[in-house]
Amino acid sequence: MEQTMDTQRKIITDFMHPPLLRWTSVNDGVMGGLSDSLMQHSSEGKGVFSGHLSLDNNGGFASVRAPLPENDYTGYDGIELSVNGDGKRYSFRLRTDLLFDGLVYRQEFDAPMDGWVAVRLPFIDFKPSFRGRIVTDAPPLDQSRIFQIGFLLSERQEGAFRLEVDRIEVFQS
Repeated sequence: MEQTMDTQRKIITDFMHPPLLRWTSVNDGVMGGLSDSLMQHSSEGKGVFSGHLSLDNNGGFASVRAPLPENDYTGYDGIELSVNGDGKRYSFRLRTDLLFDGLVYRQEFDAPMDGWVAVRLPFIDFKPSFRGRIVTDAPPLDQSRIFQIGFLLSERQEGAFRLEVDRIEVFQS
């Protein structure tokens, strides 16, 4: 995680101006768990990923995802998030298809509680994963085919959570 000082950026979403992404919740209920989450727009024009992570019934994850209207991010170096957190560790996820289940490229980040921070996630550091496990023989992330983005909370971080997001953008160093 580092502070930004780049020259080239492109906003994916700022939660106030088009395109406003359509977020869908995908929680551990698909496996019998009891966690819940959603992405809402706050009155201040921020995205708020919040809910409750439960470990009951073999649960343990809460997530949201959104399809992107633009899919080619060739020439950019990574994703930058502007977030205000709750001290938990989150995962930002990219999908190179529109499938419900399948390979995801993920990168974890800490969301400190002490105000807004810029979190840089270089494309080269995204790890291919399937249902929580790293896939060692997967192809590298194809930046020309990023069809979905998302947030996930897991790692046995039981209880209420709240991650505010001011914007999601791609950056070029």
